[in-house]
Amino acid sequence: LSYKLQATIASTMLGLSNQQARKRYIFFLLQAVARSSSSASSCQSNMGVTSYPLLEKWQQSHDSWLLRFGLPASKKFLGSDPMLPTCISVHHNSMILGKDNIPVGLLKKSYSPISHPATEGTFDLLVKAYTPVPGGGVGDAICNLNVGQSLVGKLKSERLVHGSPLIAKRWNRIGLVAGGTGIAPLIQLARIILDDPTDDTKVYLLSINRNENDILMRKEIDQLEKDHQSRFRVSYSLTGKNLRSDWEGFVGRGSADMAKNALPPPSSSDGKATMIFVCGTDGFRDMWAGPIARAPPLPDGSKGPKIQGDLLGVLK
Repeated sequence: LSYKLQATIASTMLGLSNQQARKRYIFFLLQAVARSSSSASSCQSNMGVTSYPLLEKWQQSHDSWLLRFGLPASKKFLGSDPMLPTCISVHHNSMILGKDNIPVGLLKKSYSPISHPATEGTFDLLVKAYTPVPGGGVGDAICNLNVGQSLVGKLKSERLVHGSPLIAKRWNRIGLVAGGTGIAPLIQLARIILDDPTDDTKVYLLSINRNENDILMRKEIDQLEKDHQSRFRVSYSLTGKNLRSDWEGFVGRGSADMAKNALPPPSSSDGKATMIFVCGTDGFRDMWAGPIARAPPLPDGSKGPKIQGDLLGVLK
């Protein structure tokens, strides 16, 4: 399955000649979680660290929660533009003992809200409560917040997708491949597109989970498909062993046949532009599309931003 990248975009983003660029593919990756590091993000916040009070919470699965946080009175929306995807770096002071029995200290982890960026006064996070280990524990801390307690975080600036933060009206078709909680940033993209009646982009979502009861936000996803039947198509795949006999979805973590049947056709097949987003663990992402690369170091010597590497895996 070949998602070809236009030569002008590839040569700009990857420093390739037009001949080389024609061999590249149209694809951009989002990770479900960004590893905590003071230099890991190329997106620096346009506002300081802020407290967001927890207003409500709902359990989504045995280890996942949907949490609604309030915005400061001075802010109408979480981000600066209600049509651009948002992401927040959550800060957590961990008391888990690390090396030499010293508390780990400040941890940071990035989360993309599942709510539309135009939601006024609040934003929703879908969070999995992984068992705390040295270097981790942010998700568990968020899920264990009580109503009235606050999440502390820093809004990240817009993420560029081939040179622009815009998502709406850029492609004819968008494919979304979600592994587990990787559904979070992808459902935000789907909502931005589907909630705009003037946007005729078609969206294809493939949600891959271990068991049927692990499918997060299934009710909301199925309702979106019902509300946008001509523009939103949903497929599910399960990787567990004990599937019910009448399961009608796909089985497995991914294959070329699954991609061909669940995702939109490549751009080169009919002249229409196709964009694919993948979100999940590092292993999931690598299996579907190959590892993320880094751009050249910045002038100050720090690491360059993460970029799409060579397309490998299922989507190649």
